[in-house]
Amino acid sequence: MVEEIVELLRIRNETISFMESCTGGYLANQITNVEGSSDVLKVSLVTYSDEYKIEFGVSEDTINERGVYSKYTSKEMAERAAEFAESDWGIGITGVLGDEEEENFADYTIYYENQSYGSTITSIEESTREKRKAFVCKCIFSTLLELLQEKGIE
Repeated sequence: MVEEIVELLRIRNETISFMESCTGGYLANQITNVEGSSDVLKVSLVTYSDEYKIEFGVSEDTINERGVYSKYTSKEMAERAAEFAESDWGIGITGVLGDEEEENFADYTIYYENQSYGSTITSIEESTREKRKAFVCKCIFSTLLELLQEKGIE
C-alpha cells in the first residue's frame, strides 16, 4: 500500500509532510522504506511534546481548550506540517498508544487543498506499543490511498 501511495504522489508530482506525535515517526519511516520517496516526502516532524507542537504552529489555545489528544489538534498539526514544508499533503496524528491497561486511541487528519479529512481510531487492541503504531499507520495510509485514488491523476 505504501509503495502505491509513493507512486501516486510521484505521478501526480505532489509532496507530503507529517507532524507525528504518538506514532513517533512511524509514518515517515514507512514512506522512506520505499524507493523514490525522496521525490515526495518533504519533512517529517516528531512533535512529541506540546512545546514543539506549539513551536511549529499548533495553537496553544487549541491544546489547552480542546486537548492535545483531539481532532482539533491533529487538524492543526496536518495544516501546519503542509504549510511549514510547502507540501501538497499534510498529515497530523496525536493520541495515546500506551499500555494495554489504558484506553488507546488516535486522532488523525489528512489535509489537502484546504480540506481536512479526519478520523478517530478507537478499540486498538494490538498487544504491544509497536503493533499499535503499525495498526494506526495502516489505517492512515489506507485513508490516504483512498483519497489519492478518489482525487485521480491530473
